[in-house]
Formats: sequence, structure tokens, C-alpha cells
Amino acid sequence: MTTERSQTLGEFIIEKQEDFKYSSGELSRLINSLRLAAKVVSHQVNQAGLVDIVGAFGKQNVQGEQQQKLDVFANEVFIKTLINREIVCGIASEEEDDFISIHGRDNSNENKYVVLMDPLDGSSNIDVNVSVGTIFSIYRRVTPIGTPVTKEDFLQKGENQVAAGYIVYGSSTMLVYTTGNGVHGFTLNPAIGTFFLSHPNMKINEDGHIYSINEGNYVHFPQGVKDYLKYCQAEENDRPYTSRYIGSLVSDIHRNILKGGIYIYPTSTKAPKGKLRLLYECNPIAFIIEQAGGRASDGYTRIMEIEPTELHQRVPFFCGSKNMVEKAEEFMKK
Repeated sequence: MTTERSQTLGEFIIEKQEDFKYSSGELSRLINSLRLAAKVVSHQVNQAGLVDIVGAFGKQNVQGEQQQKLDVFANEVFIKTLINREIVCGIASEEEDDFISIHGRDNSNENKYVVLMDPLDGSSNIDVNVSVGTIFSIYRRVTPIGTPVTKEDFLQKGENQVAAGYIVYGSSTMLVYTTGNGVHGFTLNPAIGTFFLSHPNMKINEDGHIYSINEGNYVHFPQGVKDYLKYCQAEENDRPYTSRYIGSLVSDIHRNILKGGIYIYPTSTKAPKGKLRLLYECNPIAFIIEQAGGRASDGYTRIMEIEPTELHQRVPFFCGSKNMVEKAEEFMKK
């Protein structure tokens, strides 16, 4: 292992802090708090088969989806960690009906950042021991500092993100993030509880060979998606495409960044607006993908240029290797 690769996440954040255009130490504290919460959730995920933390919680979230026990646990861990460290002025979570305004005794908050997150993406896969993940997105608030946050602070275009990342809880736990200066991955050494730089300057190939989509919904897809899938499956020209779909967004995206490929969750007759959330899933993943050299759109428009209108807004999602996404967009426009 080289000296560079043995850097800890904490050391890396300090070294790269000048890359952050509003550098004041707050981003370091914010990423460090997410790191701490990730370690707690990672430990609980790894204990899932041994303790009463698997299965349904018995309630539905705001999207009408069955909450899993680990959804609730992860949501509480990340929210409590961020609040207790007094780093952010607001939090929005996929598991909460509305955003959380954080303020002090004088009903004000001098912090500048809001966090939007999907605390445990793919949690239904926990019961069958398949990788799951956390997705987070960080923005600088747009309302005056010292006043309570409003929905306006959260309904920002993805291109306004100052940082985004995901944590994948798999055979190893990895934290991958960007502040707009490349994408870097850190792997947790569980023996000492420290994240080490394992994947510096991650890049996705312009030409991938993996397409990731739930083909079981084929009959419900728009014609452009059906045509693109036929293109991927055609035998002429020896196209080297292969289908790989886990069903955990973070896991599918992580694999495709490392190996090259496209991830598609389109509209369908069952989900006319798409299924993935713009603010909690698509914007942060799009930021990471673009920083890794890839492309992310809704089939027509760059994801990070979409103007959000509601916290839990859904959009179709095409992201991954640049040339593969552009080819899919060609079929959509036809």
C-alpha cells in the first residue's frame, strides 16, 4: 500500500479543505459527522442477522413505502449525529414528511449548510444480505444566516451542491464523496474503526459494457427505453453489453463507476414520474457521476439543471458512462 492510499479520511479532508470554495472548517466537521454516523449504521447492518433489526417497522414513509426497521434506525442515527454536532441548520430526509429546522435557544442558527439524505437506500435487501447504502447531499443555505431555514433552502438545483456522497455497506463499507474536485473513495477498516483512502480520483469509463435496469418492468417502459434495451441486446457488431441489476441504487451505481456502465430507472405506466427522488438520490448521484467523468439526465435534460418543486419529487434517471447515456438519450428523443 502506498503512502497516499494509507491516508485516513480525516487527514484527506484537512489536506483538501482548500478545494472547498467556502472553506471555514465546517465542511470538515460535517463530513466527519457523516463518517461517524456511517460507522454506527455499518455496525448495525453487519449485526442484522443477529439482532432484531431486520424486517418491516410496521409503518409507511411519506412515499407510501413500507419502512424497514433499519430505515428508521439509520434515519435516527444520521439526524441525531448532525443535530448533536451543531453543524447544520436544516435536514431533509426521504423518511421524513417535511424538512427539519435546527435552531438554538434563541430560535436562530448561525450554520450555513443543509443536508438532504436517503439514510438507507435499498433497505428491503437487508433481509437477504444484499448490499445497501446511504446517500447524502450538502447545500449552502440561500436564506439569511441566523433565521430559520425554509423549503427554499432545500429546493435548489443539483448544480448548487457543495458536496455529495454515498456509503455502501457491502463486503466492506466504503464512503465515496466529492466536493466538486474529483471523486474519492474510502474503505472502513473495522478492526480500528478508521476509513482509509482506497480509491483516489475515481473515474468511470466513457464506454461501459453494463446496463442496469429492472427488465421485469419492460412492458411498462416508454418506447425509447425499450429500443435502447434492444440495441444493447443486439448481436450485430459484437456489442459487449451485459445486464447487471442488484436493486440497491448505491450498489448498482458503485459497480458501474468502477466497471463502466449505465443505470436506468425510467418512467413507466406504473410510475409515470419515475420512482427515484430528485433531491435525495438523483442529484447527489449525478454530482458524483459527473465528477467521475460520466453523465446523468432524465433522458432529455441534465439532472442537475432540473428546478425542484417539492421535497419528495420523483424523476426518471439515466446515469453512468458518458457514451452509453448519450446513446440512450438518442433513443429517447426518437
